[in-house]
Amino acid sequence: MALAPSLAKRRVLVTGATGLLGGWLVRELVSREADVVAIVRDGVPRTFLKEERLEERVTVCRGDVREMDVTRRVLAEYEIDTVFHLAAQTIVPIANASPLSTFETNVAGTWILLEACRLAGSVASVVVASSDKAYGPSDRLPYLESHRLEGRSPYDVSKSCADLIAQAYAQTYGLNVGIVRCGNLFGGGDRNYNRLVPGVIRDVMSRARPILRSDGSPVRDYIYAEDAAKAYVLFAEALLADGTLSGTAFNFSLERPVTVLELVQMVLSTMGSELAPDVRGTASAELSEQYLDASAARSRLGWKPAVDLEDGLARTVAWYGEHGL
Repeated sequence: MALAPSLAKRRVLVTGATGLLGGWLVRELVSREADVVAIVRDGVPRTFLKEERLEERVTVCRGDVREMDVTRRVLAEYEIDTVFHLAAQTIVPIANASPLSTFETNVAGTWILLEACRLAGSVASVVVASSDKAYGPSDRLPYLESHRLEGRSPYDVSKSCADLIAQAYAQTYGLNVGIVRCGNLFGGGDRNYNRLVPGVIRDVMSRARPILRSDGSPVRDYIYAEDAAKAYVLFAEALLADGTLSGTAFNFSLERPVTVLELVQMVLSTMGSELAPDVRGTASAELSEQYLDASAARSRLGWKPAVDLEDGLARTVAWYGEHGL
């Protein structure tokens, strides 16, 4: 593969910039001197983007990625070169309670974004956020990129669909699209406290026993948000250098599966807490095991995580200690 071009000075669009990964990705891009444009739908008061004062360093366009006119205008007026499509409804309980809005955002939002990029004709590369959840249940673990995408719950199905749509645009229209499938993301700035790591941190900081919706036994894979952001940038640069990667998906994770209860105990230990978890066991339809093989990203992209699980949890706890809940 040829030497990958830098994203410095390139016009880069990020959808989903107010989310956990989006905020860390914007920070990474700004640090590399990319010219960042973000499409933001809602004025969320406390985001990583705001608290790290990143909004002051990017162009923010108000709008919804489900509206073709909005996306086409932004692509044209700002002469966007590279696109990171992260905008999604990412909370599984919300997806279960409100599947239509999840499908509209995650599936329709993806095809509208990709169609706008196709019609623009000037976009050099697009990186689409999929997920380990796109694989669905499997008797063969860890997941390889060659595994079929067979999501079953609303959120998982939405990611399977978005992933396949991205592949279709690469295969059918020659759009230079890459797909990222990460393990569970964690890091400072996540205000969705129904996610495990920030939820436990909030409970302990509030002197309450951390609540586990599951029975603590599900096995999951994790990746620190900063490492994930760097992986996205690495892949985008690789796509610019090597068009044969178009339509390719890569897994990114620490490749260190742990149970929910083990992770909670790690957070408690990091925070020096002796609180006992309140294990409810009320979660339904959860897969017992989900974890990734990231060897393809290591061998083909030269990627490796810089932050291990313990260090990532310590950094995350420190972030909330500095910024508050």
